[in-house]
Amino acid sequence: MYKVLRELKVDLGERSYPIIIGQGLLGAFDLTPWVAGQQVMIVTNDTVGPLYLDKVKSCFPGKAIDVVTLPDGEKYKNWQTLNQIFDGLLEQRHTRKTTVVALGGGVVGDMAGFAAACYQRGVPFIQVPTTLLSQVDSSVGGKTGINHPLGKNMVGAFHQPQAVLIDTDTLQTLPAREVSAGLAEVIKYGLIRDEAFLSWLEEAIDSLVRLDAEALGEAIFRSCTCKAEVVALDEREGGLRAILNLGHTFGHAIETFAGYGNWLHGEAVGTGMMMAADLSVREGFISEEDRERANALIRRAGLPDRAPPEMTEADFMNLMSVDKKNVDGRLRLVLLKSVGDAFTTDEASADNLHDTLTGFLPSAG
Repeated sequence: MYKVLRELKVDLGERSYPIIIGQGLLGAFDLTPWVAGQQVMIVTNDTVGPLYLDKVKSCFPGKAIDVVTLPDGEKYKNWQTLNQIFDGLLEQRHTRKTTVVALGGGVVGDMAGFAAACYQRGVPFIQVPTTLLSQVDSSVGGKTGINHPLGKNMVGAFHQPQAVLIDTDTLQTLPAREVSAGLAEVIKYGLIRDEAFLSWLEEAIDSLVRLDAEALGEAIFRSCTCKAEVVALDEREGGLRAILNLGHTFGHAIETFAGYGNWLHGEAVGTGMMMAADLSVREGFISEEDRERANALIRRAGLPDRAPPEMTEADFMNLMSVDKKNVDGRLRLVLLKSVGDAFTTDEASADNLHDTLTGFLPSAG
């Protein structure tokens, strides 16, 4: 018997959709109300598929189901792997009435969503995220895409899902490192928009690391609520939505330098948020005490606090120069005005940026 814990809506007018959070949903919850036709293409990977594929098939009674199974890992988030999804859709003669279902973490969700955005100029898709990071971040908001060797997520499209189904039971199979990576994005929401949530996280972080079901349900709901509010106000990142990228400009540089998959996205974002907090202090926005408050929580989540070995300041600057948020050649960063209040700026002092970057290099530690 499944249990729906929470439900909320991403309010985008005619393209609004529900986020359903619960326990025991896979294999029991009926997703057919969000399926347009008879065809369903489930996209998963060779780690998640053996665990949950049969259960998810049961969520689509009466539908004709096909499956594409991708290799697992960020390093496969590329054109070659994306084509495997198109191959499956074409070989099985899926029409524009098909529904693509993303079963997996952020990599599967981003690629399946991008394939759905492109196939026959756009078909519906449903997100069934199975990692903490994908449940609180990448499955919500319609960002889809793949990586390029020169930059992360540089090729993609906005394509909103029909629904997001989050079964917290899937988190019980996650390795500890993946849990920590997901907690980085959870902490982000407290830092950028909800100081009360940050305070709650300081009390609950040990329970979250232990995968306490009640704490996880609350953290996922509050994270998704924050993201849904921001996306509803700024779907295509014309302004406010950019605050969701706190730590990401630094983090994407780390991921690209290290080689996609060697650092998990959340690990890189965790270090990136520490760097953003440090620069916020140097720019005169937050206090050193606020910075240490953020850093202490990030460390308690089990996240790294230094850049990868051998990474240099020049590496950071070169890789950050191709970030999607940059405008007219100016580096745009997300910083903190205060804990719970983030903003974007392209006016950070070069000297302060230099001091922050050098402070987080391996040689500084």
